Amino acid sequence: MGSRRGRPQQQQYPPPARGGGRGPIPQQQGGGRGTQGFTAAPPQHPRHDAAAGRGRGRAARGDGPSSPAPAAAGPLGRLPPELRQAMEDPSPPPAQPVPVPAQAEAAAATGQAAIPASSKAIRFPLRPGKGSAGTRCLVKANHFIAQLPDKDLHHYHVSITPEVTSRVVNRAVIHELVNLHRAAYLGGRLPAYDGRKSLYTAGPLPFASKEFQITLLDDDDGSGAQRRQRNFKVVIKFAARADLHRLGMFLAGRHAEAPQEALQVLDIVLRELPSARYAPFGRSFFSPDLGRRQPLGDGLESWRGFYQSIRPTQMGLSLNIDMSATAFIEPLPVIDYAAQLLRSDIHSRPLSDAERVKIKKALRGVKVEVTHRGNMRRKYRISGLTTQATRELTFPVDEGGTVKSVVQYFQETYGFAIQHTYLPCLQVGNQQRPNYLPMEVCKIVEGQRYSKRLNQNQIRALLDETCQYPRDRERDITQMVKHNAYQEDPYAKEFGIKISDRLASVDARILPAPRLKYNETGREKDCLPRVGQWNMMNKKMVNGGKVRSWMCVNFARNVPDKLARDFCHQLAQMCQDSGMDFALEPVLPPMSARPDQVERALKARYHEAMNILGPQRRELDLLIGILPDNNGSLYGDLKRVCEIDLGIVSQCCCTKQVFKLNKQIYANIALKINVKVGGRNTVLVDALSRRIPLVTDRPTIIFGADVTHPHPGEDSSPSIAAVVASQDWPEVTRYAGLVSAQAHRQELIEDLYKVRQDPQKGPVSSGMIRELLISFKKSTGEKPQRIIFYRDGVSEGQFYQVLLFELNAIRKACASLEANYQPQVTFIVVQKRHHTRLFAHNHNDKNSMDRSGNILPGTVVDTKICHPTEFDFYLCSHAGIKGTSRPAHYHVLWDENNFTADGLQTLTNNLCYTSTR
Repeated sequence: MGSRRGRPQQQQYPPPARGGGRGPIPQQQGGGRGTQGFTAAPPQHPRHDAAAGRGRGRAARGDGPSSPAPAAAGPLGRLPPELRQAMEDPSPPPAQPVPVPAQAEAAAATGQAAIPASSKAIRFPLRPGKGSAGTRCLVKANHFIAQLPDKDLHHYHVSITPEVTSRVVNRAVIHELVNLHRAAYLGGRLPAYDGRKSLYTAGPLPFASKEFQITLLDDDDGSGAQRRQRNFKVVIKFAARADLHRLGMFLAGRHAEAPQEALQVLDIVLRELPSARYAPFGRSFFSPDLGRRQPLGDGLESWRGFYQSIRPTQMGLSLNIDMSATAFIEPLPVIDYAAQLLRSDIHSRPLSDAERVKIKKALRGVKVEVTHRGNMRRKYRISGLTTQATRELTFPVDEGGTVKSVVQYFQETYGFAIQHTYLPCLQVGNQQRPNYLPMEVCKIVEGQRYSKRLNQNQIRALLDETCQYPRDRERDITQMVKHNAYQEDPYAKEFGIKISDRLASVDARILPAPRLKYNETGREKDCLPRVGQWNMMNKKMVNGGKVRSWMCVNFARNVPDKLARDFCHQLAQMCQDSGMDFALEPVLPPMSARPDQVERALKARYHEAMNILGPQRRELDLLIGILPDNNGSLYGDLKRVCEIDLGIVSQCCCTKQVFKLNKQIYANIALKINVKVGGRNTVLVDALSRRIPLVTDRPTIIFGADVTHPHPGEDSSPSIAAVVASQDWPEVTRYAGLVSAQAHRQELIEDLYKVRQDPQKGPVSSGMIRELLISFKKSTGEKPQRIIFYRDGVSEGQFYQVLLFELNAIRKACASLEANYQPQVTFIVVQKRHHTRLFAHNHNDKNSMDRSGNILPGTVVDTKICHPTEFDFYLCSHAGIKGTSRPAHYHVLWDENNFTADGLQTLTNNLCYTSTR
C-alpha cells in the first residue's frame, strides 16, 4: 500500500493533482485589480451540480495542486468577488477564432504549436535530456529485464461456433484442440491464445486456414451419470505477422510509435501459464495458495496475488511484477453467508423484507453448488430469491395441474428433510421458470471475485492485509518471480522470451527539499524540511485566515460534553497561536447529536447560530464535527449538508484525535482549517525571491485536474470532475477549485470550456478553465502567460484522447477571454495507479532510507525503467509512514514552455511541499 499521510510533526506531502482541501473560498484577502487585459466580460457561471444534485458550483480553497477535489456547491453569497461577478454578469465574448487544427496559422502567430487534428498527428515531447540535480543514488525497481525474442511471430484469427462469452470456455476449447492436434496439425507449435479472437504462434502453422471439431465434456458432478457433451466448430485463419523489428527499433529510440500489437503478443504469451494456474482478473492473478486468506467481514475474504505487465523501457522490455490482493466471496454454506451479511443468526427465525432484499442483492449472479446429493455437486447461478418461505412454495409436476411442495419434493426425491422451512428459496436458472433450491442445501462455489463496493470496515481490513513494508514487499515480489519460474514456462520457451529473476538496479537522484517561508512574527521565520517532514513548532502561518464565528457538533457517543469543550478550546487556541484570527469562544457551546440524525441536527444548530449572528450581519465561518472513528456514511453526509445545503466550511475530527488532546494533532487540524478559510500555511522561499524557472519570471497559473468515478455497481451515478488553479503569483500557493458532475464514467472533463446559447445574447462562453483564469486575473492583476496543467487519473490508453480534447478546451477558454490570448501550455499526466515500486538498494544502509524503510523523499528516476524516448519520470516526493511508498509517475504530453528535466522535476517536487490535505 502507498504510504499514508502522517501526523502533524510528520506531515506527508503528496504529488500534485491528488485529493485534498474542501470548503469554499471565503472573501479573498487583498482584492484584485480589475480585469484589464481580458476584453471579454466574465461569463454566466454554468451549473456545476455535485452528486447530491443541488446548488451552484462554488470555488473552493485548497492549498496546493494536490487538492483538485474541493467540496461541492454552496450559496452564491459565499463566493469571492471575482467568481461572484463571473456568475452574475454574463456577457458574450467577442467573435474570435480559436487555434484548432484548421487554423494553424492563428496558433503560429501567437507562438503556440497547433493542436493536432487526431492522435496520428501527435508526437508527445521527447525527453529533453536526463536530469542532474540532486544527490545521485542507486535504487531497485520491481521491473525484470525481458529478452526480446528472435522469433517470427504469426497472428491467427479464431472463430468458435457456437459463440460463447466466457473466456474460460474459449480457453478450454483451444486447450483441448492443442492437446489433440498439436503434433498432427499445428506443426508441433504451442500457441498463445487471448481467450477471444486472437491466437499467436512462434512461426507459421502448416495451413492458412483450417476447421476443427472439438468436443468438451462437462465437469464430473459426482453423480456417476454420463457427462454432457458440447460440440464446437473452431476455425483458425492466418491474419498477419507481428512485427518485432519495429518493436526493437522503438526500444532503441529509432521509431516514434510503440507497436502495440507486438507488445500485446508478448503480454499474452506471458499470461498463458498464470491464466491456467490462477484466477485472472484484469492484469492480476489470484489464488488461495499464494498467501493466507484473511476474512474481510460480511461473507468476504481476501486472496493474495500478483500483477504482471510487459513494458517498453529504456533498458529494453521489462516485466513489471507487483503484489496485489482483492476480495472474494467466502465459499460458505449460503445460510452462513447470509448470517454474516446480516450480522445476525438466521438459523431459527424468518427474514424481514429488508433482510430478504439485502440477501437477494448480494447473491444475484453468485454461483452455488448443491450439497444434498452426496458426491454429486451440480452448480447453479442464483437469479433471485423467493418472496415466500420454503414451506409455502409449490410447483406443478405434470400437465394435469398436480402441484407438489418443495418440502415434500425434497423429502420424497432425495430423502432430505428441510430444516429451515421459514427461510426463502434460492431461484436458479431461467427466470421465467426458475428452479427452487432451499438455502440450506447450497454452498457458494470457491473462487468468485467480489466486484461490488466494499464498506469502510472491509476496505480497512483489505488495506491492512496488503500493507507491506518495503523489505517485505521486495522479498515477496522476488519470491513470486521465482515461484512463477518464467525460465521454465513452456510458452515463454516456445516464443524465446527470457525473464531475469533479479530486480532492476536503477540510477536515481534525491532532490533537495525546498526552503519554506513562515510568518515574520514567529520565532522560526523559515524552515528546511528534513526527510520530507517538519512541524509547526515556533512557526506561524505565513497568512492566517479569519474565523470569527464557529460552533461544534459532537456525533460521537463516547465523547462527553466536557471533553468536546476542552478539545474545541485547545484547537481554537492552537489556531490563534499559529497566526490565525480565530475566536477562542464558539457562538454556541458544543452540542451532542445522534449520527443517524446528522441533517436535522446540523440544520437546527445552524439556525440557532444564525439567530445570534444574523442581527449582527455576520455569517458562520466554521463548523467542527466530532465523529466516531468508524463513521460509515456520516462523514459524507456532514460534508454534503455543510457544503451544499448550508454553505459553510467544515472540519471533521475523529474520536481518537479528541481523546489524545495532543498539540501535534491540534497543529495539523489548524493547518487544514487555515487553508479552508482562505489562509496560506507556507510559501516557497524561491517563489518569493523569483528563483523558480518558468514560473516566477512571468505570470504563471498552475492547474490540477481529476475525475472521480462511481464505485462498481453504481451504474447511474455521475462522475465528478474537479479542477483547481493557483490564485496567487509568484507564490503559487493559494488555490481555488470548481467541481462539475458529468456523464457516468466519462474521463474527459466536459466542463473545461462550454458555449451555451442565450436567447437574448446568443453564444455565451463559460467553463471551469475560463472562470479560474478570470479569478486569477482578479486576484493578482496579471494575465497568466504560462499554464502548467497537472492532469490526474489518465491511463496510457487515454493519453491521446484526453490531450486532444482538454488542450483544445484550454485554448478555446483562453481565446474566449481576449483576442489572440494564448498562453504557453505544459500538459502533464500524473499517474498513481501504476505498479512500479522503488526500493533502497541496500536495506542495511540507514542513510539511504527513511524511518519506514522507504526510499528517501525527493527520489526521482528518469532512467532505465522510464519511456524509451518520451519525457516522463517517477518522483517520490513524500515521506513514507506506513507500507511501501508509491512514486507518482509524471508523463509530459505537451510542452510549449520547453522545460528541462531538472526544471520540471524540481518544480513538481517543490510544489508538493506547499500542499495541505
